[in-house]
Amino acid sequence: MPDHVVWSHSALKDFENCPRKYHQTRVLKLHPFEETEAIRYGNELHKAAELYVAEGKPLPPQFEFVKPTIDALVAKPGRKLAEQKMALTIDLKPTDWFAKDVWVRGIADLLILDDDNFTAWVVDYKTGNNKYPDRDQLKLMSLMVFANYPHIRKVNSALLFVVKEDMVKVKMYVEQFDTGWQDYRERVAKIEACVANDVWNPTQNPLCGWCPCTGCEFNKKRK
Repeated sequence: MPDHVVWSHSALKDFENCPRKYHQTRVLKLHPFEETEAIRYGNELHKAAELYVAEGKPLPPQFEFVKPTIDALVAKPGRKLAEQKMALTIDLKPTDWFAKDVWVRGIADLLILDDDNFTAWVVDYKTGNNKYPDRDQLKLMSLMVFANYPHIRKVNSALLFVVKEDMVKVKMYVEQFDTGWQDYRERVAKIEACVANDVWNPTQNPLCGWCPCTGCEFNKKRK
């Protein structure tokens, strides 16, 4: 086990939504992950898009509607990397996904590296609703691109809501690298404090009704 917190965008978001749920699901693993139909659909689309970009494998009929959008992205200049895994140490050095010194992990659904113009594009496919787009995910992925590909000076990123036919964009420059990572260090430090003190207080939020932590005072399904 690492002697430091290992995190990702989804893990940090889970903690900030509710430390108790984070602790029970991600640390103690008291509640096994359950794949819903919506999650299964999203995973299948991601895999189909990966094979289409990486191997030229035709999209299954149910996902052909995303072909024009993906083709427009692939037409951009640069190297195309599908489902590109990136991992960093606490010193922001690239490392292996399962290395003992890994600190943060992230996966770019589609990463395009225009080496000649020192520019990158990061795209994350979303099959859900576009009502509350999470731009923070794009910020983290952009910072990880800067760390893994030091020659890149600008990252254009987007959440691509394929069903809703919407795209939410974020642009970042390498000059934002230090302040961006400092913000994440401060946020992750709150997880570290909970680990050090073994205190995981719950946070009441709109997701409590779907939480598996049925022993919590905020869960309406409390046992």
